[in-house]
Amino acid sequence: MMKKNIVVFMLMVCIFYLSGCFNTEIKTVTSKNPDAEEVLKLDKNADILQWEKIIYKTDIEWVNELKLTKNESVGEITEVFSNGFSKSLKDGMANQLPIGAKIYSTKERDDVLIVEYNGKVKYYLALTEG
Repeated sequence: MMKKNIVVFMLMVCIFYLSGCFNTEIKTVTSKNPDAEEVLKLDKNADILQWEKIIYKTDIEWVNELKLTKNESVGEITEVFSNGFSKSLKDGMANQLPIGAKIYSTKERDDVLIVEYNGKVKYYLALTEG
């Protein structure tokens, strides 16, 4: 009988001890799309633009290998910004594209834009979280 009481007591102690190890606090984690500052911090030479509040980046190998078709014109680059002012990036701004570069959607993907300027074509991938 004594052994049974000791085993029950030890089992109860273990249960109370282990229950204290669990964190019952619920944490909410939210994610957001990267901004120009974050992208340029990771790669100071990144070729980026902002469109509809999303940062797009070019020179991504797997994106460059895609076969994409221009869909419709969505706009053009209206202003160039320097890396020193990346927090002030607005839609239609880019750091390495000239003013007037034409921006197109693609028929195949919603997360890639095609940009044309001076006879060059570049694919820009949306940098989104999730």
